[in-house]
This record gives sequence, C-alpha cells and structure tokens, in this order.
Amino acid sequence: MNILPRHVRTKLGELDCHVVDALPDGAKPELVVVLSHGFGAPGTDLVGLAPELLTAAPRLTEGVRFVFPEAPLSLSHLGMPQARAWFALPESVLAGEQRDWDQFARDVPPGMPAARRALMSTVAALQHPYGRVVLGGFSQGAMLSTDVALRLEEAPAGLCLLSGTLIAVEEWKTKARARSSLPVFMGHGRDDTMLPLHGAERLRDVLTGAGLPVEFLPFDGGHTIVTEELERMAAFLEKRLDER
Repeated sequence: MNILPRHVRTKLGELDCHVVDALPDGAKPELVVVLSHGFGAPGTDLVGLAPELLTAAPRLTEGVRFVFPEAPLSLSHLGMPQARAWFALPESVLAGEQRDWDQFARDVPPGMPAARRALMSTVAALQHPYGRVVLGGFSQGAMLSTDVALRLEEAPAGLCLLSGTLIAVEEWKTKARARSSLPVFMGHGRDDTMLPLHGAERLRDVLTGAGLPVEFLPFDGGHTIVTEELERMAAFLEKRLDER
C-alpha cells in the first residue's frame, strides 16, 4: 500500500520544520514523532521516512504526526549550500579518521547547549504532552535527541536512535537514571566507519545500566538506514501509539 501523506513546512519554536501526516481532515495526532537529521544533510533528508514508516505499519496513519526539524547551522561555508548541522564535529570524525573514541564519548560538544535549546523550543511549540512525543534521529540528530530526551521536564514516549553514538557520557549516565521507564529503539550498522558500532553499544549499555528498556538492532551495513531497521522502528512506534 502506497501512502501519500500531507507535507507542510512551518516554523515551530526556533526551527523551520517539515510536518507530515496522513491523519483524517481535522484530526489531532495521538502521537507526535520528532526526527532530526544528521550532520551535512538538508532539512528534508529524513522526510521520506514518513511514508515508509506509515506503509510498514498502516496503524500509524490513524494517529501519528511526524515532525522533521531543520538544524540551525548552515554549512554553505564548506561549499554545501543545502547542508545543515546541529553543532560542529571534529575534522577527524568528518574524515572518518577519529581514533580516540573514549575522548569523543566524554566530550560535550561546544554547540550542544544551543542545539538543545533549539530542539526543546520545537518540542514545546508542539503543544502536545511530552508523554505522547517520540524523539529520534539519525547520526548527529540521534545524539541531540538523546540529550534532549534525558533533559525534558517529563520523559517522552520513546526514543529512536538511528546510527547514533555516545557523547557527554557522565551527564547522560546521571540523567538516564531518572528515565528508567523510557523505551528506546536503536539501529546501527556493523560496518559503520563514520560512527563505529562500539559507540552505539556503549550508549546502549549506559541506557540499559540506568534501567531503560532498549531494543537494539545491529545490521549488516554502514552509516545508513536499512529496511529492517525501519520495519522494527515502525513496530516500536505502533507500540507507543497503543500506550494510551
């Protein structure tokens, strides 16, 4: 079944966003899913996931709205006029040459507080209960979504991390203890050279160590999103939709 949802661009809080759903006219969403793109991608990068997720789990068409925020930083100075970022990354990471992953996991990126504030403003502008909002994203968007999910005044309904990794480890360890009921879905490629699998495994271990229920899917592939991952994510969202 091919589902052609509505797609509207609007501003929510500090960020321009793409809002996608297939809800009946006038219907309000039961669940809002906010998915943040990765470093160097255009703001529309993940928008195509909405129809794929709706097709994988048609139940989602009855009550889910997707919101895809655009990161605030332009990378036009790097010769990529459409590319955006949430915060700067070390050159070694961008080149796939990062070796000191222990240090990377300890660091809080200098631009994280501003990115966090921007995404939190978008979540607040939804005017939707935090307990009916799922946060998530790909790569850098997954890092930011983890940080925000652990800091909101109330726990969100879920967290979906696609090719994310561990940063700000001491802060996240502390804050995760107050989120023990937060369900998490994680997918990561075994052959990812940009953000290696062991970083995702360390993040999983931090979250499960704090009591969070984590569904972890390693797959054969690199820094990408695969069909099995989307199918599992759609099922994860369907469970959140049923938790009324």
